[in-house]
Amino acid sequence: MRWDDHLDQWDVGRELASRLEDSDWVTLQEASTRTGVSRAALRTWYRADLIPSRLVDGPHGPQRLVPLASVAARAEESPRLRRKWERQIGDEATVELLQRRIDELEARVAALEKRDRADRSPTDEP
Repeated sequence: MRWDDHLDQWDVGRELASRLEDSDWVTLQEASTRTGVSRAALRTWYRADLIPSRLVDGPHGPQRLVPLASVAARAEESPRLRRKWERQIGDEATVELLQRRIDELEARVAALEKRDRADRSPTDEP
């Protein structure tokens, strides 16, 4: 390979890296963390051309990047992931309702204890 070819390849790599920095392309790990899609599913999706991907040089060697918007759109189409998100939202709502109920019960117990102390007067004690 000639020196000019190396320089051209390096320029193309730099241009691609600068475009990727300004886009929503993320690593598989970040896509998994942000969308809840397993890395195995992401690999299946890009191998089946259901989502785009590209291989770039990372700090520890080549790494695969996928566009976060495409992953999110594909995830919304998945009935399994939709059910998972609905369960998660349902669980969060249940926890919130239970926390409110606990707060109400603690307030009632505090009011009853206060009333009980007020009912006991100094004359009731021997």
